[in-house]
Amino acid sequence: MPDWLDFDRFTEWVSGEWWSYLVIFGVAVVDAFFPLVPSESLVVIGGNLASSGDLVLWLVILSGAAGAIVGDNISFWIGHFVGEKTVKRVFGSEKWHKRLEWAERTLDERGAYIILIARFIPGGRTAVTFSAGYVNTFPWRRFIVYDAVAGLLWATYAALLGYFGGKTFEDHPLWGVVLALGIALSLGFLVELVRHYRQRRSAA
Repeated sequence: MPDWLDFDRFTEWVSGEWWSYLVIFGVAVVDAFFPLVPSESLVVIGGNLASSGDLVLWLVILSGAAGAIVGDNISFWIGHFVGEKTVKRVFGSEKWHKRLEWAERTLDERGAYIILIARFIPGGRTAVTFSAGYVNTFPWRRFIVYDAVAGLLWATYAALLGYFGGKTFEDHPLWGVVLALGIALSLGFLVELVRHYRQRRSAA
């Protein structure tokens, strides 16, 4: 893995300084269409730092939400302009083809619901936002409304996990971060498990 993708390096950038908000925003943007950077973890850490007064909680939430929304819309418009064939050529693995096919099918069947849920599925949000761009039945004006709600819910949930984790373990803030990250990862795993179960059930 390249040095610039090292998790410890990202966490070092999130401190009590003003640029922490820019780091959270920037990583959330990139994570939307390049899901190898830990945006959710950084929002959790930002919330944890807010619990001790080093950062401002609502600014952590705003930075994460704004970054997620901007990144999702970049994915949407890339999908719109380059089209389905190019997207599937770039994401050439069988695993990604299955994700994209699932996203296309679910967008047709459930629409807005999947945009809200996919924000909590690692890799799933990327597939959904790219697919929404080239699925003709899903216009941008509809996408942006639900994506804004999804981004705000996601950032609020992640930041509050870190915030309350920090408040609970004021004497041991690292424990709060570990607990909050564990809950975040568990939720993502649970959502992905439910998705796989429903996909297998519908195919049966």
